[in-house]
Amino acid sequence: MKTVTTLLVKKLRSQTGAGIVDCKKALIETKGDIEKSIDFLRKIGQVKASRKQSCIASNGSIFIKVHNMRTAMLELNCETDFVSKEDCFLSFGKEIINYVASENVKDIKFIQDVFKRQRVDLVSRINENVVLRRIEIFEGDNISSYLHHNRIGVLLKTTLCNNKVLSKNLAMHIAASKPEYLRSDLIPNTVIEREYNIQLELAKKSKKPESIVEKIVKGRMLKFASEKCLLGQSFIFNPEKNVRDIILENDINIVKFTRFEVGE
Repeated sequence: MKTVTTLLVKKLRSQTGAGIVDCKKALIETKGDIEKSIDFLRKIGQVKASRKQSCIASNGSIFIKVHNMRTAMLELNCETDFVSKEDCFLSFGKEIINYVASENVKDIKFIQDVFKRQRVDLVSRINENVVLRRIEIFEGDNISSYLHHNRIGVLLKTTLCNNKVLSKNLAMHIAASKPEYLRSDLIPNTVIEREYNIQLELAKKSKKPESIVEKIVKGRMLKFASEKCLLGQSFIFNPEKNVRDIILENDINIVKFTRFEVGE
């Protein structure tokens, strides 16, 4: 039986990233065999990973990758802000986004299977749950992207636009203003009805005549739509105009957009 020395523990830690206690336990169980100890730690990692599935992963990072005519974005979650800045976590996210962009894969279950082993190793190393939450891919020309401190990511597709600064500013506007829909006609009826009923009840409490109540509700619903829809929002770089004014002046059209924010 090989003696479990400090040097042996250090060597195993350098290869696995596992804790001192786990490394020592693995070496004792395997009688000092490094390769068997690595397997032992991976088995522990499987257990840790399954136990960590129930932990809330509300922190993390957004990753964006451009590959040829394709732009991919994904959200990878962990439990703490500290881990979201760790090199091992960021490297794992970059590995996934590179694969997603190059292979054009959006099936999260499939990607989870592809990176299952790497995820288990990472969970074992950082002792936190790691979750691939969502993926978006835009293809074709005229796609802009914006990443804000790895916490907010935006993909924006427009018709032909030679003004790259404007495209970038529109993406930044989306990041800051949090629109949920492109136009008011895209708001689901269930959302409109719910908001209308809320505003109606609030307006009735004013004890004003029914005709006035209707005007109050109408005004509030218009405001609700303008705040929720990108085209109706005041443009952050020129608040005197809304986004619809800006795109009409520049003869472009917004086709679609996606906004990810960590933990939302």
